Amino acid sequence: MKNAFKLNDSAEFINRIEKLTPTTNPNWGKMNVEKMLAHCNVTYEMVFDSIHPKPNTLKKFILNLFVKNTVVNEKPYKQNGQTAPEFLIKDSRNFENEKKRLIDYINKTQQLGENHFDGKESHSFGVLTKKEWSNMFSKHLDHHLTQFGV
Repeated sequence: MKNAFKLNDSAEFINRIEKLTPTTNPNWGKMNVEKMLAHCNVTYEMVFDSIHPKPNTLKKFILNLFVKNTVVNEKPYKQNGQTAPEFLIKDSRNFENEKKRLIDYINKTQQLGENHFDGKESHSFGVLTKKEWSNMFSKHLDHHLTQFGV
């Protein structure tokens, strides 16, 4: 598992993103490349931007009980898994804008470092360790970059 806080691993993710083009097609799934980039940005928006409502107590309890471990462990996601409604991108997006935003988020996360995230409360899962944060960021990126063959 790559570490989202290590410069070399972040650079590798960015290098993979740079290989994408507006015409890159997925190996599986329904998203086009700009929607995939926007989808990946949602994870970071939930950390850095106040644009997504936080789940209520019941939903947070259910997420912790049934989803958290899948998101923060080191086991790769399966292809064509179910996506949470908050992560569905329904409108069209601009490839270059979404690509730049994702690269900026990756850089910001790496520069803030693991100590910034260790014990930080997540949007949906409560307090996470630095390892859980790194797994969540890295696993999601790797899944979708692999989906698009980079």
